Formats: sequence, structure tokens, C-alpha cells
Amino acid sequence: MDPVLLGEILAGLMFFGIIGVLMLGFPVAFSLAGASLIFGLIGWYFGVFDLSNLGALSSRYLGLMINEVLVAVPLFIFMGVMLERSRIAEQLLSTMGRLFGNLRGGLGMSVIVVGALLAASTGVIGATVVTMGLISLPAMMRAGYDPRLACGVICASGTLGQIIPPSTVLIFMGDMLSGINAQVQMAQGNFAPTTVSVGDLFAGAIFPGLMLVGLYLLFMVFKAIVAPQTCPATPIPPEERAGLWKEIAVALLPPLALIAAVLGSILGGVATATEAASVGAVGATVLAAARWRLSFKVLREVAQSTALITSMIFIILFGASVFAIVFRLMGGDNLVREFLVSLPGGVIGAVLVVMAIMFVLGFILDTFEIIFIVVPITAPILLHLGVDPIWLGVMIGVNLQTSFLTPPFGFAIFYLRSVAPSSISTMMIYRGVIPFVFIQVFAMFLLFVFPDIALWLPRQIYG
Repeated sequence: MDPVLLGEILAGLMFFGIIGVLMLGFPVAFSLAGASLIFGLIGWYFGVFDLSNLGALSSRYLGLMINEVLVAVPLFIFMGVMLERSRIAEQLLSTMGRLFGNLRGGLGMSVIVVGALLAASTGVIGATVVTMGLISLPAMMRAGYDPRLACGVICASGTLGQIIPPSTVLIFMGDMLSGINAQVQMAQGNFAPTTVSVGDLFAGAIFPGLMLVGLYLLFMVFKAIVAPQTCPATPIPPEERAGLWKEIAVALLPPLALIAAVLGSILGGVATATEAASVGAVGATVLAAARWRLSFKVLREVAQSTALITSMIFIILFGASVFAIVFRLMGGDNLVREFLVSLPGGVIGAVLVVMAIMFVLGFILDTFEIIFIVVPITAPILLHLGVDPIWLGVMIGVNLQTSFLTPPFGFAIFYLRSVAPSSISTMMIYRGVIPFVFIQVFAMFLLFVFPDIALWLPRQIYG
């Protein structure tokens, strides 16, 4: 058999083999690295892969560890965990719930607004969903909300940290697309390529994130009109409204100030993402101290959580690096390129197929697994076809947000299940998130038809 064809066949089998191994429940990082090494040995046996190519892993790992952009990841995670410990979420949920309580669907709207604020100030999805599940779900049940609607609102709002900056996914996406875009432009003869930064993706994701928040709020208004029994109002006694606005100011100003300091410094060009992340980490620590929540025990717990989450992400990235080398050098990238270029519809057809593949993979894989596997394979081809890298990164971010909600392995569902009462079944949560999955698909459609939703703000800020 032709060695080129055999290498491409092995690369394709490796891709689907890894998906199968992950579905069996094996650890992600070791599945990626282990299965890739096995197929690499098979390729070496048949003469289509040189094992000496794996020597490039050491330099790649060193490059990841000294990458200044990726230093922002543990800093943003530290900021999010510290803010969760300072109980800002609890105060926001209680005050916003009282503010919107007089409206039908008001509690649901307050959860959405708080989810957006926490996304822009913490970005830690697991902590956000669990916190809102512990505080808001009992309140919504007492108010007579449909359990499915309550669970859907909490899960969807808690995942807004996936797309609203600062998002760790966007940090990795920005770093990956920056290198891929430079390689593609130089391959096309442009030796002074236009740079793509994390700040570009942060700017591009702001309006799509706000659009999602708006669509969620419109859905709550729709439910309040057509099915008011599913989201009744919870009137607040007049005597409790006296100091409400003062409480709202106390609850809102600290996270808003932190958001302004972090995102404002990035978008304004005052600081890089890493420098802004350090400001956010220090700011979160100061807020915790101001609330008398800071102690050596808290610092130790925050540091341990940060190390655990960061290690989990980076070990997946290290495993994905093994996959990328074996897949590419066995001819897998040529196989994918031929497939995408031959699709009907040209660039549009290629983008739609890639988005569809990522959407389906979201049912069974985690966000980081998908971007570390799929983006290095497909992004070079799409950028070579003329797709804007900022728009592509934001589209992928919105698409992969659905991976937290889609059954059977949506992580937001499991986070909420861990704190929901036994009266709420897992099937109720599944049924509750489905409307929000459709809302996210509709948001992707709007972003696909109107790319300026993602491109206008970066163009205005960076030119």
C-alpha cells in the first residue's frame, strides 16, 4: 500500500480511536498521549512514522512552560477561586434576587445577570454553577419555579465564563491562533504577518457574550408571558426595600471595579493579559481581605485549588502535543485539508462542518480536550482559506460553551447535580438545559451571519 495513504488511514484511525478511549472514561491526558504513542509505534512498524520526531516534545513542552501569555491562566484561576472564597457571588445573588423579585421571572433574570457579572470577574465555571445552585436553586423552588427552568437558567448562566472575558479558553485560543495565523501568512508569502493577541479575542468576545446574556433574558421574559406559572414573582415587603439600593451598590461596585481594572487595562492597551491577570489576582485578594475572608488557611486552599485546576489543564495540553506531532507527521493534516477543501460551499461549507464536528464532540468531550485536539488540525486550513482568526476564535468559544450543557457529559449538569436536592432528577436538569442549548446555537447562527458582532470592537480598539 502507498505509504502516504497508509499514514493518512492510521491518522484517521488514531483520531477516532482516541475519541473511543475517552468515551470509555480513561483519563484525558494519558489517553491522548498513550493512544498517540501506540499509533506512532504502529506507524513506525509500517515505515510511515519516524520515532525520532518525538524528540521535538521536549522543546515544545519547554516552550509551553516559558510562554508568558499562558502565565495568565493560573493567575486568572487564582482570581476566580479567591473571589469565590470572598462570597461575592452570595451577596450578588441575594441582592439581585430582591431587586428583580417583584417581576415574574425576576429570580431567573437575577441569576442570569449575576452569572454574567461572575463570568467577567471570575470565569471559574464549576464554582459559579455550584454557588448559584446552592443559593438560587432553593430560593427558586420556594418561589414555585418549574424545576426544569430553574436548573436550565443556573447551568446556562454559570457557563457564561466560557465566552465572557477573562476566559481561560480564550487565552489558550488566542495563543494557538496567534502562532497558527503567523505560520499561515508566512506560508502565503507575507513575512510581516498581522498579529492576533489574547486582547483581540477578549475584545471580540464581549459583544457575543452580551448577546447571549440578552437572549437568555429574552427567554425568561418569554416564559413569564406565555407560562407565568413556571416563574412566579416573589414580592418583597416594603420595609425590606429601604436599604436595598445601598446593598446593591455594596454588592456591585467591588466586582465592577475589578472587571474595569482587568478588562479595561487589556482593551486599553495599558497591560497585557498576563499583567492584567496579576492585577486581578491581587485585586481579588484585597477584596477578600476587605470582607474579612482572608487568612492563611484560605490562601492555602486557594493556592491548592489553583494548582490542581492549572495542572489538569496543562497536562491535557501536554498529552495533546503528543497527539499533534503523531497526527501531523503521519499525514493527518493533509487528510483533513483535502476533506475540508473538497466540501461543497467552499469556505462556508468548511466552517460549517468544523463547527458541526466541534458541537457533536461537545456531547462527549470537555472544552479543553476539543480545542487541543481539533483547533491545531482545522484552524490552519480555515485560516488558509481566508477565515478571520478573531471571528473563528470567538465562534469556537461560543460553540464550545454548549459542551458544558449538552447531555450526557455536560459538566455544568454534573456540577449542579452534585448540589441539587434529591427531589430534582438528572433528567429534569437535562430537559432544563435543552432550550438554552438551542439559544446558543441561535447565537452561533447570528454570529455566522453577522461576523461584525465579533469583529467591530477589535477593529475599533486595535484598528
